[in-house]
Amino acid sequence: METLKKTIRVILKALFWGALVIIVLLTVSALYNQTLSSTSSVTERLTATQKAYIAEYFNLQENVIKEIWPGIGETQIHVIVYNEEYAFLVGMEDPEAGWLKVPYDTHHGSEWTEMEDDRFEGGVYYYQHLPDPSVTPENFTAKVGSVWVSTLQTREYAEVSFYNGFKNELPPLISQVFPYKIFWNLVMGDAESYVSAMIHEAFHAYQGMYSGEKFSKAEFFAGRSDDYPWHLEMNINGWNNEAEMLLKAYESESKADVQRYIGEYILERDERRRRAELTDEMIEYEKNREWLEGLAKYTELKIGMVAGTLPGYEPVDEIRGLSDFRNYTNREKHFRNQLNEAARAVNRSGENRFYYTGMLQAMLLDRIYPDWKKKIFNNGIFPEDLLRDAVSEF
Repeated sequence: METLKKTIRVILKALFWGALVIIVLLTVSALYNQTLSSTSSVTERLTATQKAYIAEYFNLQENVIKEIWPGIGETQIHVIVYNEEYAFLVGMEDPEAGWLKVPYDTHHGSEWTEMEDDRFEGGVYYYQHLPDPSVTPENFTAKVGSVWVSTLQTREYAEVSFYNGFKNELPPLISQVFPYKIFWNLVMGDAESYVSAMIHEAFHAYQGMYSGEKFSKAEFFAGRSDDYPWHLEMNINGWNNEAEMLLKAYESESKADVQRYIGEYILERDERRRRAELTDEMIEYEKNREWLEGLAKYTELKIGMVAGTLPGYEPVDEIRGLSDFRNYTNREKHFRNQLNEAARAVNRSGENRFYYTGMLQAMLLDRIYPDWKKKIFNNGIFPEDLLRDAVSEF
């Protein structure tokens, strides 16, 4: 009896201290959340930090992306970054007014104004006010006149938007104590992640430039998301099996095992589509979105890993001075975390899964079909198709 009483006291004591620790952590989180910015600190010009990101973005285009995509890096993709009040265009001279949303070619924005009292690497850059917060260049690609550019929020505004978005979605009590900063660091916690995100959007510009018809079709397919059977149980189960096979194939060391798991992946995919009774249009929807977003995700992740190992590659001086820049030494770890995310993404509704399954297909093609990039911009050719071809040739 005495032993039981002692056990209960130990348990109650542990619960007490555990609860106390949780309360302290929640209190600290709530207090820290009060220090988070709800707006960008500077909106009317590019900050020195943002200029460093953009400089490294151009540096990666000039010196690294050709190692991943031979031939397509010859044309520099200029960039529009924007915050809650202004958009900034960098790398272009005498731009036409506004920007065209692709693939619809709808015109937005107004005349670009040269920034008179500030420069980017000694040259001019342009800005314009955004009078409507719902009309922005978005995070994708666009055209200024006939010139393709990448488009992305400034890093500071991306962080602010992240915090504000979560606060609006969470219940009031949870929103006060939620550890926003920790989650932000997981998503975009270092300079390399942000610069790689800029490369992601630049790759969309390459897709539009080199395969315009295919790009347009893939982007138009985004409108079919509401018709896709996200919650159909046999579809969910099939996606889980497919992700498992892709990850096993990637982790395999022998070519025979890679081939075997890819073969199982293809069988799982065909069976899922049959059991879920997917229409030809829904199958095309999957393949087009994997091509569009999966290849951009592949490029985003690959660029940092290549930069970290490429002999002679030197990041720009401006970014070297940032406290959150690790000279790409953390990119392999980041990629491993993204592999874990791939298994989770297929369990969520929405297109996030296509980013990861398309990325994994591309990573596997690097291993078993070295010439796949010569075909992937052709109409009617998707990563899945090239995996099927590669397996059939073994």
